[in-house]
Amino acid sequence: MAKKDSVIASVLAFEKRMVPSDGYMYETRWDVRQEEKTPICLSEKSVRGTISNRLKNAVKNDPAKLNAEVEKANLQTVDSASLSMECDTLKLCFTLKFLPVQQPSACNNEEHYQKINGMIQAYKDRYGFTELAKRYAFNIANGRFLWRNRVGAEQIEIIVTAKELESQWVFNAYDYSLRDFDDEDANILALANCIADALCGTKPYLFLDVEANVLLGRGQEVYPSEELVLDKKSEKSKILYAVNDTAAMHSQKLGNALRTIDTWYPECDDVLRPIAIEPYGAVTNLGKAYRTGTSKKDFYTLFDKYSVGEALECEEDEHYVMAVLVRGGVFGQSGKE
Repeated sequence: MAKKDSVIASVLAFEKRMVPSDGYMYETRWDVRQEEKTPICLSEKSVRGTISNRLKNAVKNDPAKLNAEVEKANLQTVDSASLSMECDTLKLCFTLKFLPVQQPSACNNEEHYQKINGMIQAYKDRYGFTELAKRYAFNIANGRFLWRNRVGAEQIEIIVTAKELESQWVFNAYDYSLRDFDDEDANILALANCIADALCGTKPYLFLDVEANVLLGRGQEVYPSEELVLDKKSEKSKILYAVNDTAAMHSQKLGNALRTIDTWYPECDDVLRPIAIEPYGAVTNLGKAYRTGTSKKDFYTLFDKYSVGEALECEEDEHYVMAVLVRGGVFGQSGKE
């Protein structure tokens, strides 16, 4: 074991190989969605909310105390974004670049560096990134990146354009599942092949323009990314993201949706949905890590074996390890105990 540990680099990093831009939000009408679009601007409003958090038993069981608590004003100033009453369709636009998966950008162990390069090349030779590419293509086609904006939409059209290849694909998002990646068609496979070529390095890169048209209804609310309020003295309790006065979604949020392809984690048969590719299978809104050290399915346990030439139990583990490298990140040892 000591010999194996001596091979593992303590400083290790990979650059991300799937690079989305921010997503910009526009409004239009469904019947002229290809000809017209207007930036969606944020608006500010002040509201008087009600107390809805869980109260202590001494308060909720005493009518007088409960009435006094409920009477307190919960005044809030918040950002909001909506379609105008003349428009019924949200248009979300962003670009997406895929780059070849290559050697680490930082590695302080030459022996491990060479073994990692051998691992990546062996994976390319055996699988060609086809499985990962198909799953990324699915998450583009099904509009997972729309997040809350996807809910309740009457129609969702996804248009993907690769200008350098003179190719374009049009998807009906509702034709593709959010729970699995089984029902591929010719368009999915064509897009996936282009993505795989870029990840393998057959092509130097793949640059895609992605446009989602979402029929929501006139005047309906839309949901840009929400900013983290670090200034505790801020007058607003909710600050939405905008770029040059145009409502927008963070590139990180789009990227999280696109890499939600992990159906190989131990509890997937019970949970029945994919999770984002993360070293410990973390799903922050659930406060849970699905790939723990005890399960031996976390990234570091698998990578330490795979990167020094040891065989993993199944090909799904290999796909997962390589998907983490596509995600990128700093994977060295922490100095904290």
